[in-house]
Amino acid sequence: MLRYIKDLPDHVVGIHAVGEVSKEDYEKVLIPRLEELVARQGEINYLLVLETDVGNFTAGAWWDDFKLGLKHFTKWNKIAIVTDQKLVEWFSDAFRLFIPGKSRGFSMAELDDAVKWISAIDNEQKKPETPLSDSNELEPEIENTSNKGQGPAGENL
Repeated sequence: MLRYIKDLPDHVVGIHAVGEVSKEDYEKVLIPRLEELVARQGEINYLLVLETDVGNFTAGAWWDDFKLGLKHFTKWNKIAIVTDQKLVEWFSDAFRLFIPGKSRGFSMAELDDAVKWISAIDNEQKKPETPLSDSNELEPEIENTSNKGQGPAGENL
């Protein structure tokens, strides 16, 4: 079963996997959250707390996982996988060689560290654009004068 993790920053999707994970879990929990995140900010910061054996993922879940990864291949910014399965944790660290973003594996005891890491906004991450103020601080006002009858240095011709 996949459950959405609350209390994370808006730029992070967190999922907790327990028991059997099915295609329906992907379709009802994970896919809508990731699609909304991509539509809103154009990149994915993903936290997966894996408290089930990877053997508990159905074939349909693995297929949806594969399709989702390919569909948003260039959108993955940061992936944190928290598990006590050493092979999965190691694979998460090695996965960074194959995706454009960053990937890290954490043990269950490092869950707080994983949340801090995935929640941190890196310098490379896009920050929301702030509108320019109406003040003239950024650009000096140009005086509307005519230089008709003057040379380049302002001398009268």
